[in-house]
Amino acid sequence: MELLIGQVLRFEGDPMAEGPAAARHLVRGAVAVENGKVAAVGEAEALRAAHPGARVTDLGRQLISAGFIDAHVHYPQTQMIASWGKRLIDWLNSYTFPTETGFADPRHAADVAALYFDLALSHGTTSMCSYCTIHPASVDAYFGEARARGMRVLGGRTCMDRNAPDGLRDTAQTAYDESAALLSRWHGRDRLGYVITPRFSPTSTPEQLRALGALWAEHPDCLMQTHLSEQLDEIAWVKSLFPEARDYLDTYEAFGLLGENGVYGHAIHLEPREIVRLKEVGAALAHCPTSNTFIGSGLFDMAGMTAAGLRVGLATDTGGGSSFSMLRTMAAAYEVAQLRHHPLHPAQLWWLATQGSARALKIDAFVGNIAPGMEADLIAVDLASTPLIAQRAVRAESFWEELFPTIMMGDDRAIAGVWIGGKRQR
Repeated sequence: MELLIGQVLRFEGDPMAEGPAAARHLVRGAVAVENGKVAAVGEAEALRAAHPGARVTDLGRQLISAGFIDAHVHYPQTQMIASWGKRLIDWLNSYTFPTETGFADPRHAADVAALYFDLALSHGTTSMCSYCTIHPASVDAYFGEARARGMRVLGGRTCMDRNAPDGLRDTAQTAYDESAALLSRWHGRDRLGYVITPRFSPTSTPEQLRALGALWAEHPDCLMQTHLSEQLDEIAWVKSLFPEARDYLDTYEAFGLLGENGVYGHAIHLEPREIVRLKEVGAALAHCPTSNTFIGSGLFDMAGMTAAGLRVGLATDTGGGSSFSMLRTMAAAYEVAQLRHHPLHPAQLWWLATQGSARALKIDAFVGNIAPGMEADLIAVDLASTPLIAQRAVRAESFWEELFPTIMMGDDRAIAGVWIGGKRQR
């Protein structure tokens, strides 16, 4: 057994609904880790007395937290992050599709997967849900690299049979067949979960959407991920492609792609009916604030969506987003909420990046919080990682005031340690 000692932050409820009191902060706390899981959490001296033979790692005033969980990423877009000057549709054609074409090469896919996980872990992200490309090699590279590192991750083959260039289009049948084969190969293997992945309605024909809806019906324990109502011109495009649909969400609902295990990225410009239906089925949304501002999509209505009872996770949208850092993503979520006149408390921001994302991805029984029996995917955060942050934090009159400068100004330098399944990675 190992005792990690430092400040500890965990949750006993949902701060989005209950306020900051749902968070529990220990000034001098400890997390007992044994056989890859959290054995106990509590005051440091009490746990030291209860486990006198435990190996002790004293982290001082560093903050011990569950690792960050990124609810929506595109790992193949790692090398094109921060590409200049386009909105969604032009951005896909100019940057995304040419980049994704290269993943037909298994060696390239493996190299990018390794780079992506190096970058994610350096920023304290221990789990994520990724879109791959249409190439099975991209999925094998992603899951193979994650499995070698012992990580809990989700992802799937991105399906597109129209409005994409040669080399990135499949068919309804190949989307079904190759997705089914990859699902059989990877889903439930170690800590991996397969996700059925139509990119979005404009790049799938009704036949393909119907085929993927059938696959999901055959494997209802899997997640399904896609994009929804990211930009207004995208919504207009969807209406032109699906003139019979009531709204954007209906292009999924009509083909069996709306359900409790659905994770819908962006969801900025929702119609009232869409909000009602998402709530009725218990679906989740992935909020991607750096992407939404970087590509000029709009301001997600966090207060409205959580008040409606929707599960919301936080996401970098790597590629479209402008940072791998969930700290930077929290800061962007705060700024977007300010523009919406509903500021988020630090406890709410931290929860969204950990337990909130875990709930959105249906992995909250395993990761995203510190509690006995949960998997020990943990991070240690230096709350004085730069001189600028340190001089602000030292003046703090509360823990939340000490934490907030790291949320707003922190980066990978704030991540002082990462543990996957109780094993230190950095």
